[in-house]
Amino acid sequence: MSDIINPVELTSELIRCESITPKSDGSIDLIISYLEPLGFTCTKIDFGEGNEKVENLYAKFGNLEPNICFGGHVDVVPTGDIENWSINPFGGDIKEGKIWGRGAADMKSGIASFIAAVSEFLKINKDLNNYGSISLIITSDEEGKAINGTKKVVDWLINKGESISGCIVGEPTNVNEVGDTVKIGRRGSYTGSIIVRGIQGHVGYPHLAENPINSLLKMLEPLLEVYLDDGTKEFQPSSVMITSIDVNNDASNVIPGEVKAKFNIRFNTLHSIDSLTVMLKKQFDAITTKYEFEYFCNAEPFLTSDELLKSTLQKAIQEVVKLNPQNSTSGGTSDARFITKICPVIEFGLVGKTMHKVDENVEVNDILKLTNIYNTFLYNYFGVKKID
Repeated sequence: MSDIINPVELTSELIRCESITPKSDGSIDLIISYLEPLGFTCTKIDFGEGNEKVENLYAKFGNLEPNICFGGHVDVVPTGDIENWSINPFGGDIKEGKIWGRGAADMKSGIASFIAAVSEFLKINKDLNNYGSISLIITSDEEGKAINGTKKVVDWLINKGESISGCIVGEPTNVNEVGDTVKIGRRGSYTGSIIVRGIQGHVGYPHLAENPINSLLKMLEPLLEVYLDDGTKEFQPSSVMITSIDVNNDASNVIPGEVKAKFNIRFNTLHSIDSLTVMLKKQFDAITTKYEFEYFCNAEPFLTSDELLKSTLQKAIQEVVKLNPQNSTSGGTSDARFITKICPVIEFGLVGKTMHKVDENVEVNDILKLTNIYNTFLYNYFGVKKID
């Protein structure tokens, strides 16, 4: 293994690991085999048992502050019907100037890029120990329940008294080209589940029954038009989406006894879990009290205001690809929502157009650009002059 790691080759190796959530399928061990020769101290932190067991990694080079961290996940979503793929989803093939396979975009290429960037930086700057540290947080539980992954690693780091100064999560943030978008925050995710009960009966005798669907529709209708907010300077307006309505009734002449529904609210910093819950219960109670309501929030909104982290990455992007990135808080959730508990965090990776899709792929040149940006970021962050 050379001192400077090839990010394209490493991406291909990682794709060949069939690491469908929550399995790492050897990908964590592969990463350790690259990091330890660079001088990293690698600690595997596993949580969960049996089929729920999750492998996590915290790797660190150096002991002084500032400690800049890179975060990512090796797990991928399922392929779906493999017959729909034109290539082996776990082949990691390189053709037509692209690298193909599940996880190419989301986000094995991001991990390979920041490991390669670190390897080049440390080869030139062997005395990093004198002025700072570099660390990595890698999990295999991001695409699924996200219970035994980064969330618990963060708690582990807190208990260890480990200090991290800032973190870049290598999620595919860009829309059209590498360098066009940096995520500086994310909206929260609030999921509600409601069961409305009535009285089952014959449709020809509605006065002897009570249709819970009628009540449910009245309860949910305001969600289609409910005024939440107009957004903020950093966040788009909060949104409500009804995702399921289920009666489980195959008969057309029977009024059902109950109906279930689910919905999701993506909310910005103008709201909280408590304020949303109070609003919803007030709305539901105005229609009927014959319901059960459960909710959970697996992500609260966050916004990173750390100017050093943001400006240093922005400068690196401008130097490498000559773009001025847009700061965004759109999209779904990521493990940044957990890391923000211990340090400022931003997200930046490759173009995300093919993530989770059949024939997922990324441009080889984009991987090289991203590696260069991460590498330039390290030079700028630690105040070291880069020698071309």
